[in-house]
Amino acid sequence: MTPDEYCQQKAAASGSSFYYSFLLLPPNRRRAITALYAFCREVDDVVDECQDPQVAATKLAWWRLELDRLYAGAPEHPVTKALQAVLGEFALPKEQLAEIIDGMEMDLRQTRYLDFKALSLYCYRVASVVGLLAAEIFGYQDRRTQKYAHDLGTAFQLTNIIRDVGEDARRGRVYLPIDELQRFNVPVADILESRYSENFRKLMEFQVERAEHYYDLALSQLPDIDRKSQRAGLAMAAIYRALLDEIKRDGCQVLNQRTSLTPIRKLWIAWRTWIKG
Repeated sequence: MTPDEYCQQKAAASGSSFYYSFLLLPPNRRRAITALYAFCREVDDVVDECQDPQVAATKLAWWRLELDRLYAGAPEHPVTKALQAVLGEFALPKEQLAEIIDGMEMDLRQTRYLDFKALSLYCYRVASVVGLLAAEIFGYQDRRTQKYAHDLGTAFQLTNIIRDVGEDARRGRVYLPIDELQRFNVPVADILESRYSENFRKLMEFQVERAEHYYDLALSQLPDIDRKSQRAGLAMAAIYRALLDEIKRDGCQVLNQRTSLTPIRKLWIAWRTWIKG
């Protein structure tokens, strides 16, 4: 199996909305974004699949060394070999890839966030940085597109947090800011024990409104000159907003179920968005 085939398999197996957005890209950009996505999946899986935090920390440390090897021209892993093949064409700073690992390490050290400011740092590292790297791969002419990519990454991560409240709680993690739980009178124990309430519904509606704000903010900042090149990101945004709408329509029942869209619907939304340009 070639490095590109490994990354393709990694991306397809995830069933992620991102994968469906990549399909319409030109081959060189699709190759690069698939390698980047596979890197994100590899380091994310370290945290999600390792039961022992020390083992996870050791594996993330290995990935840091692998980044050193990548930029020295001697990567060992299929994913970094695939990234090496595209570094000459796309500007993918080592520091930004390292920040993604920083975000994953936060999951090993921290299971609560006091306020949205604290959560924003996490969102930046695990999602906004990915948005900035993706924007480089998709291509842009106006530097304001970087701000769009940053805020769109935040919107994606906030959507993930909303969708995965119950799943994360079963891992002992609560990403909803503590001060907001207090404001809506939702004890942390209610999240951890999957107790749905009217207060919880109101809390989640507030979270949905904030995510919607970040989508609107991001899209308002995308210069017209870069709309065509950033169509893959716009397709992702359309898919994720459709997911957010489903969650909201369902009364934010995220404690005991994980809302998702069918592959056919994701592909349809991606194609429709791409055609609109």
